[in-house]
Amino acid sequence: MNPVIGLDVSKGESQIQAFLDKGKPYRKNFSIKHDIKGLGNLLEFLHEVEKSANNQPTVVLESTGHYHYPVIQFLEEQKYVYIIVNPLISHRAKSSSLRKVKTDAVDAYHLCELFYKEELEPYKKRGVQLLNLRNLTRQQESIAEISAKTKIQLYSLLDQVFPEYRGVFGSLYSRVSLLTLLAFPTSEAVLSASESELSEKISSLCKSRSDLWAQERAKKLKEAALRNPFQNNLYQSNIFNLEMLVNLVLQYQEHLSKIANEIDSLAKEIEEYHILQSIPGIGEKIAATIISEIGEIDRFNNAKKLVAFAGVDPSVYSSGKFTASVNRITKRGSNRLRHALYMAVQSGIRDARKKKTTDEIIARNKRLREFYDKKREEGKPFRVAVIACVNKLLHWIYALLKSRTTFQDIA
Repeated sequence: MNPVIGLDVSKGESQIQAFLDKGKPYRKNFSIKHDIKGLGNLLEFLHEVEKSANNQPTVVLESTGHYHYPVIQFLEEQKYVYIIVNPLISHRAKSSSLRKVKTDAVDAYHLCELFYKEELEPYKKRGVQLLNLRNLTRQQESIAEISAKTKIQLYSLLDQVFPEYRGVFGSLYSRVSLLTLLAFPTSEAVLSASESELSEKISSLCKSRSDLWAQERAKKLKEAALRNPFQNNLYQSNIFNLEMLVNLVLQYQEHLSKIANEIDSLAKEIEEYHILQSIPGIGEKIAATIISEIGEIDRFNNAKKLVAFAGVDPSVYSSGKFTASVNRITKRGSNRLRHALYMAVQSGIRDARKKKTTDEIIARNKRLREFYDKKREEGKPFRVAVIACVNKLLHWIYALLKSRTTFQDIA
């Protein structure tokens, strides 16, 4: 017998259905909670099915974001084989029925049937090290997005309080700039202090710079305060919100710095991280994101599967005598991986600085730039050419990680 147990996972609980063999359901379905008691009941049921079928059952469940993590960890600890099904595949199987029924019990039943219909492969577990790296890079991306939105809010609010402040420092969002703005958020605060007091404050906030630099910034700050159209701020709420947003941006910068250090220390121990950085255009941040999203390269039998995982394989539509000539990419894989690869290609095909001895412009990645230029000469639009480069880059990444060799940029 070939037993299987289908788990329809939801938040905090799962619906369970077992089959001893194809077309042979075992007992009625039931639900368990994702706690110690519930997982203990699942283990008892696994033993019961194994005893009835004289064979260890395979567990099939649908990928549900993070809700299935407690079950997965439990199955790994108990050394049971499990299969995580893509929701697109399971939805297609459920849609094959003429009856329109949607319940957790029916979904668990369909997962068991899917096991016998499709050639499903057991889940290839990722290493703990790469999973840790993936968690960190995803958290970094999440905080960076929130930080960017907060900076936009701060920029907008500054237009209503102290618009002339922009330009006092090289970067509005540098630490010394934000701390100075926190100390002197209005024209009134700046003008009430002497230039020497402003200089001393700026110098204490940025000790790596000279006193002359601090004096120049203090002079610029005074001039900005005199030009500022809001000499008297009528709305104290704007000042309060400005100080709050400045503190938030500073906190996000501190968190991002800590995460970056953690990613760097963890990634340095991974061989694939250094291999990817040998490709021109791929820096530390992009390399960490790519390798954490891909995981172990042995999870993919060939480069085409890696391309499909990234979601940059072209969709195909053909019916009867009609074959579509314009095919978009599927976008069914990892969007974070796609974004990182897109940024790597953009960086690789971009022109580097001119050599001092000649006027020749050298691309960062010569081979990738030649391939991009070829596609453009063929009449391909910019985005199509870039996606073709992403596809090419993925093939290179697959070959390098499989052979454990570095990239050789041939002129």
